[in-house]
Amino acid sequence: MAVTTRNKWVYGFEEEGGGGRDLLGGKGAGLADMTRAGLPVPPGFTITTEACRAYYDSFDRSISDVLWQQITSALRDLERASGKKLGDVENPLLVSVRSGAKFSMPGMMDTVLNLGLNESTVQGLANQTGSARFAYDAYRRFIQMFGKVVMHVDAELFEDAFSRLKEEKGVQSDTDLDQTALQGLVETFKQIVQERAGQPFPDDPIQQLRLAVEAVFDSWNTERAVAYRNAMKIPHDLGTAVNVVAMVFGNMGEDSGTGVAFTRNPSTGEKQLFGEYLANAQGEDVVSGARTPKSISEMERDYPEVYESLTDIAARLEAHYKDVQDMEFTVERGKLYMLQTRSAKRTVQAAVKTAVDMVSEGLLSKREAVGRIAADDISQLLMPQFEPAAVEAARDEGKMLAKGLNASPGAATGKAIFTADKAKELGERGQDVILVRPETNPDDVHGMIAAKGILTARGGATSHAAVVARGLGKPCVAGTETLLVQPRQRRMRAGTITVREGEEISIDGSTGEVYVGRLPTVLRELGEQPDLLTLLSWADELRELEVWANADYPRDAEVALGFGAQGIGLARTEHMFFETERLPVVRRMILSAGRAVALERALQDAERALASADPSRKPRLQAQANEARRKVKASDAVTAYHEALDRLGEVQKNDFRGLLEVMEGKSVVVRLIDPPLHEFLPSHEELAFKVEALHESAPDSKELAEAEEELAVVEALQEQNPMLGLRGVRLSILYPAIVRMQVSALIAAACELIQAGKDVRPEIMIPLVGHPNELKVVRQELEKAAQETQTQYGVDVPYKFGTMMELPRACLVAGEIAEDAEFFSFGTNDLTQTTYGFSRDDAEGKFLLEYVERKILPENPFQTLDREGVGRLMRAAVKDGRAVRRDLKIGICGEHGGDPSSVEFCHQLGLDYVSCSPYRIPVARLAAAQAAIGEQERDR
Repeated sequence: MAVTTRNKWVYGFEEEGGGGRDLLGGKGAGLADMTRAGLPVPPGFTITTEACRAYYDSFDRSISDVLWQQITSALRDLERASGKKLGDVENPLLVSVRSGAKFSMPGMMDTVLNLGLNESTVQGLANQTGSARFAYDAYRRFIQMFGKVVMHVDAELFEDAFSRLKEEKGVQSDTDLDQTALQGLVETFKQIVQERAGQPFPDDPIQQLRLAVEAVFDSWNTERAVAYRNAMKIPHDLGTAVNVVAMVFGNMGEDSGTGVAFTRNPSTGEKQLFGEYLANAQGEDVVSGARTPKSISEMERDYPEVYESLTDIAARLEAHYKDVQDMEFTVERGKLYMLQTRSAKRTVQAAVKTAVDMVSEGLLSKREAVGRIAADDISQLLMPQFEPAAVEAARDEGKMLAKGLNASPGAATGKAIFTADKAKELGERGQDVILVRPETNPDDVHGMIAAKGILTARGGATSHAAVVARGLGKPCVAGTETLLVQPRQRRMRAGTITVREGEEISIDGSTGEVYVGRLPTVLRELGEQPDLLTLLSWADELRELEVWANADYPRDAEVALGFGAQGIGLARTEHMFFETERLPVVRRMILSAGRAVALERALQDAERALASADPSRKPRLQAQANEARRKVKASDAVTAYHEALDRLGEVQKNDFRGLLEVMEGKSVVVRLIDPPLHEFLPSHEELAFKVEALHESAPDSKELAEAEEELAVVEALQEQNPMLGLRGVRLSILYPAIVRMQVSALIAAACELIQAGKDVRPEIMIPLVGHPNELKVVRQELEKAAQETQTQYGVDVPYKFGTMMELPRACLVAGEIAEDAEFFSFGTNDLTQTTYGFSRDDAEGKFLLEYVERKILPENPFQTLDREGVGRLMRAAVKDGRAVRRDLKIGICGEHGGDPSSVEFCHQLGLDYVSCSPYRIPVARLAAAQAAIGEQERDR
């Protein structure tokens, strides 16, 4: 057996020094607390989580002699406290053996009730209680539960035998079976155990106890328990405690009963006792649904004294734990016993209301209330959600089509549409549509804007579909690889189910589930939730990080302001290019850019050579410069290029003006064009198909010539690895006119607003810088454009230049970069890709989820910042950057800006702000406050 940290593995409920939930588990700690508080708790003891871990570490996975000695010693104390003895024929003690981990795992592990019964003690129980029928009912329950949990007999065999007996006797309810029938059922159950387990049912109560404790330990690693821990991110190495408790019986007549109660409504948070109970029943009857329970409110009428005691205990427990309690209780012949108390599972709405109300009631401070709510959970209050009953019904009816990545929260339902154009067309007609694509690209943005939600077969949580969907506040399910999406055939398939275009589907971006048909949704706005607004206002008082938004359009900025944004940390200018009326202009610019830039560069080279030449060479160089100038002036490509840039400059100015105006008095960080130019053009496959078709149908047409020209440009721009190719600052260097246009448009917009009396604060972000010289060259060029525009308007604009830190090399030379950057913004999506060497879409679609499931990686690094790797680079960049420029403003604008764990790390690094999608702003506000609280508590 492995060496453990303490020799004592078993604690009686009354013992001091037993520790808390870590050692005793939630259930054991609650029973001990209630016992020491003088509440009516049956006597018992807890076998610790440490004993469970030792059990798993043992060579033969068995209870050691040392542990068993402690268990039997605690059993003797329990017998003395109860006045009964396990296995005694005259006055038998029966016990329950129940699991209880540190974190609540309802229904995931096993329980055995009524342990201690055999052919002798059942007679003693009958004499003890004065009811042979009750005794045999308890005996059949014990065999049924022990047979299933400990001896692994199929539970349906017991249920089938029970149902046949009721049918033979002509009764509907369990309680209608008499003693003789139950005695016969006990024998039937024993035969089932003998046949299926290959051994007789054990009669020795001590052996029963040992086997039951081992079975509860074993239940820690059942498939359902492991799956639940994976889903809830509960560590697998904690182990479960085991609680051995003297049985009290709620099935001893109409003056007995059992139930579950919450100190407040777990759905709404209303301060009222909430729950259910059953008269003349054991706890399993409530859970199984075999009988219909009554509302706890009816207990006040049926058992007023017991109800009064229960409400008094509920108030005491809530005051002690300062949290809503989930209580299990049994009433035995009019006496109330408490069997469990734990912090209640509840809806987010209930959790928020409870936290706010408890501050008003003096139970919690504002700081405690802010720390009480899981930051990530509040996003559920801001997105559409499917009605839970409708989801359950859809699952029962086999309507769940597939499950993918929960890429953007919320729920949406509509017609499955397979092209962006069709989605836009139908969306503009007021129809609800779900855009379904193998994967999305920027060409699909108009369809995504029109759609209620997005579903893709490929891509991950930070794929294009996911990022844009979150920015738009739309639900998205991505990486649904069991789906075969066939856009040309206008259909998708999953197994034997085919969904054709126009048929309705429903997607849940919070769970990743996809359903056939329409499911009803519910939606609440932030302004309609006063409790959440109150909680967030307290968070704002406590946090140090500012929370900004990623927003590309004025409408996004307005949404962000509504959620409390303090600035725009990322406005992606390329997204503005994809709107339907602008894309043709962008494409004309790109198609002419290659030739135009080559001619203009040749002219610049000729003029530079002329300026520095010796007098003897100047005539020849002057002629060359004149020829280069003539070619520029005569070139249709140069004309088309600058006409397109002029048109785009005007629309960009209007875009920027809208953003700056909405965010008056707040910073707006505008990222210059980042993606490769080919992303704005049709796909190579699509163009090649078009050219081939035109060769057949219209070989001499102008349309063919244009298509061939476009195909040639696409082929020229193709790259083996576009993510690491001609994009970001590299585009700015090779195609400087594009970013000059963008900076001139931004400064012009700012000038016009300043003339109108507005307070604007534009910040210009140059992406993908890896070497300080890249930033130096581009900034010098763009400073000229900014100054020229200010001179033109006669206005001074308080602008800044900065860079997006998204390459490891940039982080390593951050001190040098800070010489020319007035701010850093970590682009953690690309920084994660380039640090790991992952292509995020490929990784999440192919192997990354398996890495997480197999614990090769603790978490998906595209969802939660990798503190040890990516975080180390960020820490170095912050330190070195601020060593050079003390007032260097630093933020984060990747999707990690809305992840609570990542927000906490940003706080620890001393960043100034996090920027995230508008709908994640409340999450980030709360997470930032919790990070500040956590730091203060660690410093105490």
